[in-house]
Amino acid sequence: MSDGWIVTEPGPTDTIQIWSVDLALSTDRLARCDAWLSPAEAARAGRFLRAEDRDRSRVSHAALRLILAHALGVAAEALAFAPGPAGKPELAGAQAGALHFNLSHSGTRALVGVSPKAAIGVDVEALRPVPDALRIARAHFARAEAEALAALRPEEVDAAFTGLWTRKEAVVKALGAGLSLPLDHLALTLPPAPPRLVAIVGDDPEAWSLHHLEPGPGTVGTAAIRAAGATIARCALPEDWLDRHPR
Repeated sequence: MSDGWIVTEPGPTDTIQIWSVDLALSTDRLARCDAWLSPAEAARAGRFLRAEDRDRSRVSHAALRLILAHALGVAAEALAFAPGPAGKPELAGAQAGALHFNLSHSGTRALVGVSPKAAIGVDVEALRPVPDALRIARAHFARAEAEALAALRPEEVDAAFTGLWTRKEAVVKALGAGLSLPLDHLALTLPPAPPRLVAIVGDDPEAWSLHHLEPGPGTVGTAAIRAAGATIARCALPEDWLDRHPR
């Protein structure tokens, strides 16, 4: 794990936690993830055409259920989910409103954000070349962001673009706004500067806390919490979490 991440077991919490989950599991452990999933989650995973996408969905949703169940002190099968007003998954049924959470995965890494009180969004991306980064930025980002990216040396653009993308996505996911909030309606600082919301249409940027994340080699992420001065705990599930929590 990168610096600052503590390998630990999930459990009740009154703090904001960001969980890092390694999705690269052995075949036998991967099969054990299915026991954690609801029929709807298993069916959703099965609809992915690529095996790696199916596997990411199976592992990340199994880990999400484990983390939320232990945070709430309930059985994993007791958890129910429903889409919020803009489609963001929320806890439903007996646990409705008990916790805010968000899930993101890319490559072999997933992030699960858990927040007792404030809305939270997380995003993680595997670092890779983005040949059309400047074109995307000019078309969809705030003008100041696109200009800052264009001013970088060519070898710096891919990492800065990907880091900025996770910052924007984390805020949008915290809001649950989906595609209804254009990406040029919010402006953020550009990596490697610490993440900060500079402007956002219809909201107060000072009401937000953002945290830069590096959950594993070759990945970058962001956690966005709609609460000023919010701190986070960086947690990582043990590699053998499925062995420790058999189903």
